[in-house]
Amino acid sequence: MTKRILIADDHHVVRIGTALILEKNFNDFEIEFAETYDEVKDKVGSKKFDLVILDIELPGSTFKSMVKEIKNINEDILILIFTSYKESFAMQYIQEGANGFLNKLSDPETFVKTIEGILKDGYYYTPELLNEMMAQLQKKSPAELLSERELQVFDLLAKGNGNLEIANVLDIQESTVGTYKRRVYQKLKIKNLVELLEIYHKIH
Repeated sequence: MTKRILIADDHHVVRIGTALILEKNFNDFEIEFAETYDEVKDKVGSKKFDLVILDIELPGSTFKSMVKEIKNINEDILILIFTSYKESFAMQYIQEGANGFLNKLSDPETFVKTIEGILKDGYYYTPELLNEMMAQLQKKSPAELLSERELQVFDLLAKGNGNLEIANVLDIQESTVGTYKRRVYQKLKIKNLVELLEIYHKIH
């Protein structure tokens, strides 16, 4: 049975190169192209595709939201994220429902294996991606790493309080707040408030 695949990428060389690898290694494939995210939605809405090979930097991209948006149009469609981004970005796309994630620097053999795996099992994770997923799962949450007082300081910092305000809220010396703040940064392995806010928003 013919599989219909949509290659969504705004770079001509990537589209043609990807199509050539598919044609060389698979039979019964029908390939179409999309150069923008709007074109992806139009095509997925008007035809039944088995797989979208999706570049997350397409013109009009909504990044990880694209996964759910495409699956809302066709819930059975498989999505392989094919990108120049490293595997550290993969988890957020997998959590949204992507069926695989592959770096564009991967060799043709890995690409073929990924396509085979996704079409056969409904998902495929490269060894690099599995390693990244394991590493992210092993990261402990602030609640596991921080003492009760450090957690209070973490929470107040994230809500925009300065050292003096935190000292007043917790009824401790401002210098003591500075000590707790240093401990929070050390334990969470962060260097600034931006990184602290990233962690805070992930758990709230």
